[in-house]
Amino acid sequence: MAQTHAQSGQVVSVRPLGEHLKDAKTTAILKAEELEIVRVVLLAGHEMREHKAPGEITVQCIEGRIEFRTPETSQRLGPGDLVHLRSKEPHALRAITDSSALVTMRVGRTN
Repeated sequence: MAQTHAQSGQVVSVRPLGEHLKDAKTTAILKAEELEIVRVVLLAGHEMREHKAPGEITVQCIEGRIEFRTPETSQRLGPGDLVHLRSKEPHALRAITDSSALVTMRVGRTN
């Protein structure tokens, strides 16, 4: 079944999932011409291996605790913490506790 994404002007909740976190999956919320927003769900101990995004990104922890690594540093994100990365900067995430984060990516044109 094809997943539906938010439409222009549509209100979407990005509140913490709370008790539903353990059953949740990573989900694309919005896919537009130049912007993509994804709720990443990582259970404790799971990780997203090092990768690079083609455009700038932000990662905002919604709930839980996340270790955010770049080649230069490792930082811990808690609820409400946000980090920005430039285009093509390598990074990885590991959930310290069951966690969800909102990832916003610039896609498409990169001039």
